[in-house]
Amino acid sequence: MPEAVATAPLCRGAGLPKLAGKRIAMSASIASGTATVGVAFFQTALGVCGVAWNQRGIAGLQLPEASAAATRKRLRSRFPELRETPPPVPVQHACDAIVALLGGGKPDLSPIALDMAGVPEFDRRVYEIARAVPAGATTTYGAIAETLGEPGAARAVGQALGRNPFPIVVPCHRVLASGGSLGGFSAGGGVATKLKMLAIEGAEAASQRSLFD
Repeated sequence: MPEAVATAPLCRGAGLPKLAGKRIAMSASIASGTATVGVAFFQTALGVCGVAWNQRGIAGLQLPEASAAATRKRLRSRFPELRETPPPVPVQHACDAIVALLGGGKPDLSPIALDMAGVPEFDRRVYEIARAVPAGATTTYGAIAETLGEPGAARAVGQALGRNPFPIVVPCHRVLASGGSLGGFSAGGGVATKLKMLAIEGAEAASQRSLFD
């Protein structure tokens, strides 16, 4: 049974099957919500995830750690100034879309607004390209570097994705190393989590090794 988060505001996770294959409405600003800044935690097929937001959009996402408590601790360390609070509607929609994706659905996460205010320009460009990779598909660090017009920047692309504050919405798990090898993954569980996410999406790369390696 999935581990629950105790005494924390949760995204509700209701009505998820209706999200598959549909666009998720997400305004450019979420300031109209009853709570304009905050953090919350929500259950997914992989475990408890966390989300932080402000007036500009999603400020950070946290993939599951070894326990719900560890997930909360990691996200709270990134956003110590924000309090836990029920998310406004646009953030709730983002949570629902992520739950649907990790449950095997195909929601469109591209409308989700992200707060890029503190993200370096190079990283922003990398994230924009990565967001265009659909579920079930993969690309490589080198291919993104080529698209950027900087063919020698594959390592820098990998470093930018390693700093990704918005995993899943910026799908760094869909970016592989040269030759199709999985490459690294900075989230909890490392490459094993990356592989599980690719398997959920039906990506061919997930057949490279057993999920139980």
